[in-house]
Amino acid sequence: MPALACAALAAGAALAACGDGSGTAEPSSPAPAPSSSSSSPGGTPAGENLVLRWRRTGGIAGLGGPGSLPDFSLYSTGRAVASAQGGPTEYRLNPEAMRRLLDGARAAGLARSHSVGPGGVADAITIVVTMDGATTRIVQPEAQSGPEGRFLKRLDPAAWPASDLVGKPAPYKPEKTAVLAGPATGSATVKAWPLEPLGRGVPVAGSICTVAPAGKVPATTPETAWRSGGQTYSVRLRPLLPAESSCQDVK
Repeated sequence: MPALACAALAAGAALAACGDGSGTAEPSSPAPAPSSSSSSPGGTPAGENLVLRWRRTGGIAGLGGPGSLPDFSLYSTGRAVASAQGGPTEYRLNPEAMRRLLDGARAAGLARSHSVGPGGVADAITIVVTMDGATTRIVQPEAQSGPEGRFLKRLDPAAWPASDLVGKPAPYKPEKTAVLAGPATGSATVKAWPLEPLGRGVPVAGSICTVAPAGKVPATTPETAWRSGGQTYSVRLRPLLPAESSCQDVK
């Protein structure tokens, strides 16, 4: 009997260690978090979604028009892409800094739709923030001292401390570029367009849009016109951002 009892105890211990096969046993240590390096077919990490964006609009020059690159986009992985004079720049926030930033944005009221600042001001510079399905319009942001205006300073990634970042900022390298074609405007230089005919695109942002691999798109300037399919076009290039894959993502 003592031998049988010991055997029974040993078997019970083995079951406790391995689980009973029902799938309800708790693991001995937490499962590792999914790796951010796993990617979807488009090159964007799986599960990466846009969580906060802002763009500057208005003014005499008509900033932030259709098809322009947003000034700042933040994604659920902590990746941020900011527009810069030399081209868009990519930053990566660590999880704690990401949490603080989003908590601060909600505390500043950016998760509910509303407007801040005077109305009816012609050509006023306005910053439009989108977050959690809400849109906040901040008119004449430099004159706003409320929580929304103050928080905008935290959405300048060039001012983020190195301790908040994973690695160093780097140029953003898109996999695809949206090519926005429109009527040619008195250009002195005309070149042959080397990719898909521009006229076969879809209407987007007041232009005809096609998408091409970023590495194959030729550089262009406002002074250059492109001949394609018997027509001459001016061309703007809009890099597709994370979680974007087609012309429909360009607004």
